[in-house]
Amino acid sequence: MDTSLYQVYLSILKAELVPAMGCTEPIAIAYAAALAAQTLGATPEEVEVFSSPNIIKNVKSVVVPHTGGLQGIQAAAAAGIISGKADLKLEVLSGITPEQIERIREYLEKTPISSQKSDQNFIFDIQVRVRAGQHTAFCEIAGSHTNVIRLEKDGEVLVQLDFCEDDENESGGDDAPDYSLLNIRSIVEFADHVKLEDVKETLDRQIQYNTAISEVGLREHWGAQIGRVLMRSYGGSVQNRAKAAAAAASDARMSGCELPVVINSGSGNQGITCSLPVIVYAREIGVSEELLLRALVVSNLVTIHLKTGIGRLSAYCGATSAGCGAGAGITYLYGGKSEEISHTVVNAIAIDSGMICDGAKASCAAKIASAVEAGLLGWQMQTQGSEFFGGDGIVTKGVENTIKNVGRVARIGMAGTDREIIDIMIRNC
Repeated sequence: MDTSLYQVYLSILKAELVPAMGCTEPIAIAYAAALAAQTLGATPEEVEVFSSPNIIKNVKSVVVPHTGGLQGIQAAAAAGIISGKADLKLEVLSGITPEQIERIREYLEKTPISSQKSDQNFIFDIQVRVRAGQHTAFCEIAGSHTNVIRLEKDGEVLVQLDFCEDDENESGGDDAPDYSLLNIRSIVEFADHVKLEDVKETLDRQIQYNTAISEVGLREHWGAQIGRVLMRSYGGSVQNRAKAAAAAASDARMSGCELPVVINSGSGNQGITCSLPVIVYAREIGVSEELLLRALVVSNLVTIHLKTGIGRLSAYCGATSAGCGAGAGITYLYGGKSEEISHTVVNAIAIDSGMICDGAKASCAAKIASAVEAGLLGWQMQTQGSEFFGGDGIVTKGVENTIKNVGRVARIGMAGTDREIIDIMIRNC
């Protein structure tokens, strides 16, 4: 494989597969608030949070971890300020003590924390302005969860980054890898030849973290208990266990479980969805560790490839893309290469595209189960010589063209749907 392309793919994997605790949008607010407070150098006496509508959508209904069950933008900002560990980024709340939980509640009661819509047109935008005495600080994150584009203290600009939301990966920065180089054929080639020592630490962590929270979700009562319902209702087949494992991890994560997950494309639910079904199938058929790791390379990169055209946040449920990724990874486990994986991905796209994202909440677990089912059905179809062809809905000849169609539907076609969903959710507050 071309050395430069190899490094791009490796960089993408390491940039995207990072640990996060809790739903990533409230955690991003907590990170921005922690960074603003750290820059201020004092506990803020007043806090203003400005968020784009998609951020509001994804923060509204989930529990912020390590807060004793608190929800919402104000709680996320207060937790970030009290935790004060901005250097941990998406694990910013991991070190909160029981005493700090009480301090968060007290801080919320005594401190004015306002939440308003951002004046930016970015789909992903978080701004936090804090004040203590005569001093102020400001932090803005745009495009992705840790992409700080502006940092100020007392009006002095400390960080200023150019940001264009039209960037394919929405992360900005001259050092960002080129996500447009992703394609199914090269992903499979990379998985075939990647040196395991280059990816083992990243993928071992994904296996460890995501499996641990899945086990908690299956064992304990979290959210709507979709994983447990699946197991009680449909038994222990490998197909059902694959769906239940992913759903249970989301059950726990959406309801405030304080275990971290390894995310994909900025989303813990997508990291869960594209990895756990592959892990379940690998253990069922007893493949080697090497084959499991290579299959996870496929599932993760296929998910990222699909999400690149869709964007970080949209009205298109990201679990759908991750379900395609899971199907691709399982196809690889069973000896499939680029042709078979392409058929699996196209089939899965045709089955489940259009599932809406109406924010992060308990029902995400059920959507994950549906997305995994689509990936598995797409895989089974191709093993039996059945497939969807160009002209079947949004399916076009060539997997890459079909993937482009998904991005077009999500970014352009569903823009109005996204606005309507957000309006409904805000009116129902």
